[in-house]
Amino acid sequence: MIKQFLMNVMLSFIWVGLTGSFLFVNFFFGFILSYFILMLMSRDNASASKQYFDRIPRIISFIFYFIYELIKANFQVAYDVVTPKFFMKPAIVRFPLTATSEFEINLLANIISLTPGTLILDVSNDKKVLYIHVMYMTDKESFIKYLQNGFEKKLLAILR
Repeated sequence: MIKQFLMNVMLSFIWVGLTGSFLFVNFFFGFILSYFILMLMSRDNASASKQYFDRIPRIISFIFYFIYELIKANFQVAYDVVTPKFFMKPAIVRFPLTATSEFEINLLANIISLTPGTLILDVSNDKKVLYIHVMYMTDKESFIKYLQNGFEKKLLAILR
């Protein structure tokens, strides 16, 4: 998988060099173009190349999902700051983890903490529960389902 990614990046740099435009948009276009070229060239269905070509769209989808959730949370916190009435309903949520490895748990915890209004307090000793401080809690069960079907599910689809 790393081999395909490095080949993709190398072809992107060749594209940038041939076009003579050293802009990020041009590099991104070269990356997308080389991605499709490599996908057409590797029709042998090798497991590593198939895994790479399945994972890249998931990563891009996750990035857009994270940016959307980040902007939504920023507007919610900013609205609460500029209005005279506070809408906060803080709570601590016990979130059961599907993630098993330390890397998965650490990445999930950092992504949740990056969104405003949430903060990771602790991970249980058996690494099966994450304790999250939430600024705007309306329903704990819906918040847990929201995290399980959103961040955790999408992140584990990339990592596994």
